[in-house]
Amino acid sequence: MTPRNLFTGILAFTLLLAGCQSPLGGDAPSPRVTLVPPTNIPATPTAPPTTPVPATEAPGELATPLPPTPEPVSSQLPNPDDYTWAVVIQGLTQPTDITGAADGSNRLFVLEKRGQIRIILNDQLQPTPFLDITDQVGSNSSEQGLLGLAFHPNFTQNGYLYVNYTDRNGDTRISRFTARGESADPGSEKLILAVKQPYANHNGGAVKFGPDGYLYIALGDGGSQGDPFDNAQSGNSLLGKILRIDVDNGDPYAIPPDNPFVNTSGAYPEIWAFGLRNPWRISFDPLTGDIWMGDVGQSAREEINRVPSGAPGGINFGWNKMEGTLPFEGNNRPEFTAPVAEYTRSFGCSVTGGYVYTGQSMPEWQGIYFYGDYCSGNIWGLPASTDMVPASETQSVATLLFKSGLRISTFGVDDAGELYVADYPTGIVYRLEKK
Repeated sequence: MTPRNLFTGILAFTLLLAGCQSPLGGDAPSPRVTLVPPTNIPATPTAPPTTPVPATEAPGELATPLPPTPEPVSSQLPNPDDYTWAVVIQGLTQPTDITGAADGSNRLFVLEKRGQIRIILNDQLQPTPFLDITDQVGSNSSEQGLLGLAFHPNFTQNGYLYVNYTDRNGDTRISRFTARGESADPGSEKLILAVKQPYANHNGGAVKFGPDGYLYIALGDGGSQGDPFDNAQSGNSLLGKILRIDVDNGDPYAIPPDNPFVNTSGAYPEIWAFGLRNPWRISFDPLTGDIWMGDVGQSAREEINRVPSGAPGGINFGWNKMEGTLPFEGNNRPEFTAPVAEYTRSFGCSVTGGYVYTGQSMPEWQGIYFYGDYCSGNIWGLPASTDMVPASETQSVATLLFKSGLRISTFGVDDAGELYVADYPTGIVYRLEKK
């Protein structure tokens, strides 16, 4: 790639994450459907229609429970000057996700936007891709491509892995592949869920298994600017949501019985949380089960959201009525859940959600949630015990630890809980280490 083309690609990636309009068109919205939170939860899962392909319709607004009571937080963090981001590997092409498989192999898996999963073993990049679906992946636009990977909790027995990617039409596909031996078979694809995308940006992309064994899927609002179809607040769109499905039952999946809208007419029962713009990276704290997410803002706020383990679904994070703690196309309401941390465009322009550190090599960092910004390379630390704080404190609750200068496309952790970060344009993966 020439320097000019590389610069153009980086600029496009940055602008689209920050909310610039895509050249692709979208469908006209349909009338709203008003949704009411459920009061009765069915006792057993119900099987959804096979491979639903939701339209990008403008939805009805979802009602949500009130936020939990704030808890006190600690601000004691180690001195970041005693630590460094050490180069682990070079030679990757536009890395988008990093994860382990929890299979005892000590392999680290890195997604490349174009459609390959690469393996790092003993700090060495392996020459043969673990999976190559380049022919199926559409990655022409900066926010498209192979975006997320999750290994089944019983991967060592069944060989199942789940990926989130955009196809050649620009639409989202959640698919299962099966690993045989040292690689996954491209011909083993089983489509789990397909979602129509009206624009090329705001695809979200993360897939993660929660401690409950269900698969969580992060989807953006469908793109353009300002969520023109009001997808994020809609019950009849899967966009702008966190979905929660049971891939161990049903065909291709079942709906968990305690999903919040299983009995709500006109709402997709897959919806677990909503009111998100472009959730770029979600993760679970392996010790507490809390879910963390970074949600990219429009033009004023980048936010970090946390949902405590065991909290009921149906949480509304407020977009597009709110952008972080600021009004956007509406005003704050009691049912909106505010971010636990946020920052202004003075510190960056596109948040990349991270992970709670649980490694053993630096126990002083245990219990700290790391996240960063793609544009500035800033990396913050936030105690994992942080709950909701007053709006006046959301910009000060986290500590700016590192000014890395990287284009942070993703964080990741290995099976030992050690923390990694990827630089998108150079393809370098770094690991947090003590000097």
